[in-house]
Amino acid sequence: MANIQPQVTGLTQLRAVSYLAPNWFNFYETVLAYLGRVLGVKTQLHQGECDPLEDPILLKDQLDLAFICGLPLIRYCQVVPHQLQALVAPVMYAPRYQNCPIYFADVIVNTASRLTSFDDLALKTFGYNDPGSNSGYNLLRYRLFQDGYPKNFFRKAIQSGSHQRSIRWVVEGLVDCAAIDSIVLEQELHNFPELSEHLYIVEVLGPCPMPPLVVAQRLGVSVIQQLQLALLKPDAELQAAMERMRVQRFAAVNLEEYSALADTYNLCLKHGYEVIG
Repeated sequence: MANIQPQVTGLTQLRAVSYLAPNWFNFYETVLAYLGRVLGVKTQLHQGECDPLEDPILLKDQLDLAFICGLPLIRYCQVVPHQLQALVAPVMYAPRYQNCPIYFADVIVNTASRLTSFDDLALKTFGYNDPGSNSGYNLLRYRLFQDGYPKNFFRKAIQSGSHQRSIRWVVEGLVDCAAIDSIVLEQELHNFPELSEHLYIVEVLGPCPMPPLVVAQRLGVSVIQQLQLALLKPDAELQAAMERMRVQRFAAVNLEEYSALADTYNLCLKHGYEVIG
């Protein structure tokens, strides 16, 4: 990377939260530690335990950085403008990502179920991580609306609380299907390759803009630019961590790129698809 010299910022600590899947948490810790080295400050990252739209720490503007899904981000910024700024998003190596900061929702079933198409999911049980999730809920809801399926297409929808738990529920036969963030699914299959023999992807939804790292605007233009430049030109330690996670690079992103996610969300609600199953 370029020789980025730490600047005097007045900061003593970077406080961050991840609202994303825990199987990427260690990587986010590495990213944050790197940014701490760049600014010469301590870092603190914790796993979010509630909806970001309801997180008092975020609402009180007490976070410096956040790893967050694009849908809750853009919904939050429409209610609380001028607080957050999109910084970067990962670009994955796999060819399906087209060297762009995008991801998909992979709709999975158990291979033993003999379900092979989206239509086969009619009147089946759907497991989802969170109703505010773009990949886990919104994209599938929009698929139903867009193609004229009824909102009660599924016999039942059950909230699991996380993508990783939804994957296990499909493997264990507790639900028939789930829509999983492709990045999370690929990492889970990398960590637990034995799961792959139990899972089959019947539908791929997307692409959508990749969940970004966002920064509090109160940190100021100079600090924000320094953070972005550092991530666009990572050092050897961060680059090695990126390679392990199959991240090719970081790409600069802006909030406007996520506005379409709110459009699909609002369209579904407008037409009565607030709840499916």
